[in-house]
Amino acid sequence: MARTYLPVLLLFGFVLLNAILMIGVSALVVRPRRTPEKSIAYESGVTPYGDTRARFSISFYLIAMLFIVFDLETVFMIPWAVAYKDLSCSVPLLNGACPPGQTSFYGLGVMLVFLAVLVIGYVYEWKKGTLKWD
Repeated sequence: MARTYLPVLLLFGFVLLNAILMIGVSALVVRPRRTPEKSIAYESGVTPYGDTRARFSISFYLIAMLFIVFDLETVFMIPWAVAYKDLSCSVPLLNGACPPGQTSFYGLGVMLVFLAVLVIGYVYEWKKGTLKWD
């Protein structure tokens, strides 16, 4: 059992050692020099101007939330795709394959219901005009 975790532990150890070495070497080699240019806030190389508390349109936040919802949709599709064989077979798999005549609609049906709920939400948002960027 412990041998199965050995590659993960080695990788974790390598990453930890690498991080410690990079921070240690940079602390030994680099001398900090404070200048007025280094003390100001960095904004893509442009000198900052105006108030930092600018107001954004509510459309920006709505589009951002919709992006997150549909991004999570794709994330939930990955485990479904991995388990699709198991979900679409009415009996346990034999040697990684479903026996002939034992396939079911359940695996595809579950994803179609999930996608239908998302499409209904998308159509609702479209009809309400949320996706218009005016």
